[in-house]
Amino acid sequence: MAASSSRFVIYAALGGNLLVAVVKFVAAFTTGSAAMLSEAIHSLIDTGNQMLLLVGLRRAARPATPLHPFGYGLELYFWTFVVALLIFGLGAGVSVIEGVSRIRHPQPMDHVVVNYVVLALAILFEGSVWLAALREFRRNGKGRRGWIEAVRHSKDPTVFTVLFEDTAALCGLLVALLGNILAETLDLPMLDGVASILIGMILTVTAAFLARETQSLLTGEGMAVESQAKVRALALREPGVLGLNEMRSMHFGPSDVLVALSLDFDNGLSAGQVERSVSHIEEQIRAAVPEVTHVFIEAQDASARMAKGRQ
Repeated sequence: MAASSSRFVIYAALGGNLLVAVVKFVAAFTTGSAAMLSEAIHSLIDTGNQMLLLVGLRRAARPATPLHPFGYGLELYFWTFVVALLIFGLGAGVSVIEGVSRIRHPQPMDHVVVNYVVLALAILFEGSVWLAALREFRRNGKGRRGWIEAVRHSKDPTVFTVLFEDTAALCGLLVALLGNILAETLDLPMLDGVASILIGMILTVTAAFLARETQSLLTGEGMAVESQAKVRALALREPGVLGLNEMRSMHFGPSDVLVALSLDFDNGLSAGQVERSVSHIEEQIRAAVPEVTHVFIEAQDASARMAKGRQ
């Protein structure tokens, strides 16, 4: 269900960005606006980014193999990281270069009213996609958390990537519109180039934030604190479990988590009783925390473990 909703958000963003990119390129070549050309390139890159996210979702869904025993879920994080690099390397880079060129060689824009119409329509298109991504983010990610905290807790990078891409796009459109208005009103064509540079800066900040969050997921994030507390409580509630020596967890995807537990069992339990307890704990964990797909439980005496740790 989560994957299908993520795909809906991505497809909506892809369709909107492709349509907007075509319109922006036509307007950029008609008016000669550097800010509009930056926006057109930005929308084209966003379209490619959505395609890469779809590639990531498809490749991450492949079944496990002997070479990849835990599946390919981490590929989703890898392709999201590539998207962040593209936003910075292409989107921000081209915008800044185009802006500097226009400042050094300012030229008045032609048919500037075309830019106003296109930018207004683009704001409507991007706004509708942004609202769709925002609804999905609130439903699956934000909850009662603040925005930054919600992104850091989210394990599904597709939704917050589209949300931040479209937020950057809306900010860029507003900057482009303001730059065009000021350049025309004040008869200062260089302000169009300044707007292009500002768009590049917006993309740089967006790319840096996405790269940082995706890098954390790519290098192995554990379960949320709330989920860890549930697992710990379930393990300690089991009859015959004297203590929890250690718990490790790692996300291989938004709904693919590995949990490894080291438990101290009562020495009076038989091997069969320990096996039944382990099976029951695994069932309880999977029922309480649905994203947990792999559970490994080790029976280890607490005093022996402490002695080993002192060596």
